[in-house]
Amino acid sequence: MNPFVKTILLAAITICLTILLIYFPDEALAASLRGLNMWAEVVFPSLLPFFITAELLLAFGVVKFLGVLFEPIMRPLFNVPGAGSFGWMMGMASGYPTGAKIAARLREEKQLTQIEAERLVSFTNNSSPLFIFGAISVGLFHNAALGALLAAAHYGSNMVVGILMRFYKIREEKPIINKAKKKNNSPILIQAVKQMHRTRSRDPRPLGEILGDAVLQSIKTLVMVGGFIILFSVIVQLLHLVNFTILFSKLFEGIFFLLGIPGTLAVPFFSGLFEITLGATLISEITTDSLLPKVILVSFILGFNGFSVQAQVASILAKTDIRFSPYVFARVLHGIIASILTIIFYKPLYLDYQTMDSEITVATQPTDTFFSYTLQQLTNIGPFITILFLWVGFLLFIKNSKNES
Repeated sequence: MNPFVKTILLAAITICLTILLIYFPDEALAASLRGLNMWAEVVFPSLLPFFITAELLLAFGVVKFLGVLFEPIMRPLFNVPGAGSFGWMMGMASGYPTGAKIAARLREEKQLTQIEAERLVSFTNNSSPLFIFGAISVGLFHNAALGALLAAAHYGSNMVVGILMRFYKIREEKPIINKAKKKNNSPILIQAVKQMHRTRSRDPRPLGEILGDAVLQSIKTLVMVGGFIILFSVIVQLLHLVNFTILFSKLFEGIFFLLGIPGTLAVPFFSGLFEITLGATLISEITTDSLLPKVILVSFILGFNGFSVQAQVASILAKTDIRFSPYVFARVLHGIIASILTIIFYKPLYLDYQTMDSEITVATQPTDTFFSYTLQQLTNIGPFITILFLWVGFLLFIKNSKNES
């Protein structure tokens, strides 16, 4: 795009947004509060431990340890170093944008090349099990058995995306791969421990400073994430108020008609492209003859991540040389493959499971209880944890500012 045209376009969008905020102040405030509540009650307290742990594991060399151990798996499967296994596992455990955060940190520490980091980002930004089982299956659809179907489609398609993305710019990586191969006859566990020790020895910071930096960096990232959640919550509400959502959903109605999906799901689906939780909520409220079309669209939205999450990832990657376009391509690919796997898994993982009435009660009750209980506890104590760590982050920021001056 021409730089001048881009400038005019961005300025026009910003001006329109400002006018809408002035014209609909009450609605914008309500949407902002909804986004703030979701961030303070669930997102911040659930992601903060994972972010802090990730920073500590990087500092203590544990990621290098895992890198050596998982090199024989990650390189053939995804064509990334073994250190990428850390981002993959943490991304699945804690949800987005953890994968992007870890990939950016690994790139900053030169543990990944630019292309390897772009491959890693493409398949490490997933929904967490808590979100899929607790928020979506139990919280929105009130059906714990649906969690197994959504999880299998989501994580299975994610792995397929990772395998497909291994061929991304593979020719440019061949010389690097050949250089990285070094003969070492010692056991792999010994090599891993030595690498961990070397990494830890290179970091001169005392333990207290490492802990402080881990907390401060994690809080900074989560504050940024909260800002995007609030912003896109307001944007989606404003688009709805000016009937922009209904206008563009007409395009999806035509596509849905060809695919045999009810047209009433077009507006919720369009909203879900911006914000996952909002889209999944609206989809769950629509009445349809079959549950399958609704699950297909939710699977696509989970794989696509939504523009809100994509904006968070773009902000994290902006500080590195990792390009954003491979991640966007992988999100579309993830959504399509997840939808296809949902159709394939629907009968064996959901319909057949539903027919086993006596076993369903036994099998699904612990899942229902665990995830709904965890979600409820996060909602109850989340605001306290958020306020506490924001205060800790503020004190650490003041301390660092004094030391630098």
